[in-house]
Amino acid sequence: VQLQASGGGLVQAGGSLRLSCAASGSIFVTNDMGWYRQAPGKQRELVAHITSGGTTNYASSLKGRFTISRDNAKNTLYLQMNSLKPEDTAVYYCYAYRPGVWGQGTLVTVSS
Repeated sequence: VQLQASGGGLVQAGGSLRLSCAASGSIFVTNDMGWYRQAPGKQRELVAHITSGGTTNYASSLKGRFTISRDNAKNTLYLQMNSLKPEDTAVYYCYAYRPGVWGQGTLVTVSS
């Protein structure tokens, strides 16, 4: 089981990015998936979660700006991030809840 995150980069405040996480193996379709992030000097925190059936949950501070989605045909998880702020700067990780597998992380830097 492997997760490959991509799509990070440098963006100005107010801009948008879309992260992708490609999953190998057969775990994706039946698995709950999530995006987490870790800012410098801070603990890793949940950004958003999506069940195998498509039900979503978000960190309360991010709801309305970020959207998690999945394409089961492509075994890919997405995170659309809009109205980005400097405090969104972090390494973003995708996560498969069963059996608990992390992607390698992709860096998002938002400049003011």
